[in-house]
Amino acid sequence: MVSEENILQFSKQCENIFRQIRRDVIGQTEVVEGTVIAMIAGGNVLLEGVPGVGKTRLVRTLGRVFDLPFSRIQFTPDLMPADVTGTNIIVKDESGNSTFQFQPGPIFSNIILADEINRATPKTQSALLEAMQEHTVTVMGVSRKMNEPFFVLATQNPVEQDGTYPLPEAQMDRFMFKLIVPNPGLEELMQIVDMTQKTMDEVAEAACTGDQLLKMRATANQIPVAEEVMRYAMKLCSATHPDSEYASAAAKKYIRLGASPRAGQALISAAKVKALMLGRFNVSYGDIDSLAFPVLRHRIKLNFEAIAARVTADEIIRMIVEELSGKRDGARGAKAADVNVPAQESAPAENAAEAAPAASAAEPTEEAASKKRKRGFLGRK
Repeated sequence: MVSEENILQFSKQCENIFRQIRRDVIGQTEVVEGTVIAMIAGGNVLLEGVPGVGKTRLVRTLGRVFDLPFSRIQFTPDLMPADVTGTNIIVKDESGNSTFQFQPGPIFSNIILADEINRATPKTQSALLEAMQEHTVTVMGVSRKMNEPFFVLATQNPVEQDGTYPLPEAQMDRFMFKLIVPNPGLEELMQIVDMTQKTMDEVAEAACTGDQLLKMRATANQIPVAEEVMRYAMKLCSATHPDSEYASAAAKKYIRLGASPRAGQALISAAKVKALMLGRFNVSYGDIDSLAFPVLRHRIKLNFEAIAARVTADEIIRMIVEELSGKRDGARGAKAADVNVPAQESAPAENAAEAAPAASAAEPTEEAASKKRKRGFLGRK
């Protein structure tokens, strides 16, 4: 059971992690926070941004802060799967006989930087699928476990499309988050230039070990989630399917294919970590709404109408969140109104009972008036 002391320790540990990252990475607050949340939750991250915005530097800094072995794979069109996973090579033993010996590839590390992952062929991209999901690598029929904790942090450039291969849906779905790395602002740009003029070396120090990271993950998994919050998160995922009974208006209009069940798993796991970061013991609706963008933006496929109207995935997710939030608030208001209905209904009932005798007393008067109208001026019919 998670105690208040565990929550305070978790929060302080995260503050120390962010403090060390800020020594090497200027700005990019949302990107840094999302990457740390995914690492603690045990997910993989896809960073998308133009060249020079600090994607590779961020990953190197994370390796230093978490004190974990770091490996970089530069993806190119001629990269082969064996260059990633490793292969068996022939070696001579002590007696001079030739034997096969497995030579591990760069994927056998704790933090993997898959730089420009969309430049490799689909055959090579698929070499990461098993490692990202099952944390195992199978070569020549032999499966080998990866060292824990294990993360894949991939980058891709959205501008250059020549010589690139879009990631297949199966691989995109294995990334917990897709984070958009924006260009720095004016003040951030001045700080970046000023810092790099002094030194290009990373100065961040270790703030967390691999064992501590695994303990933080175990602590986050014990955080309870209210049934209504869980139901709201699952409705949010179902609302992205245009053929679902909970389909939103935006999904019916703009989405061709909705999010998979992995989206629901990612929402809840990440929301638990975010709640602990903020020193809370429970997951809130706000945690789900804020994490919907990095979790869903790469899991929904837009139809032709959305592409023709230039509607982005983030805009569609915002429409869905606003629609579900409005329904949620409306349901709350209806429940609050139902609580006050019995007290209000008794008063109209009493008034109706009081009005009934008065109405009955008034009826003879109206009947007498009608009889008088039937008689003439002299009282005859």
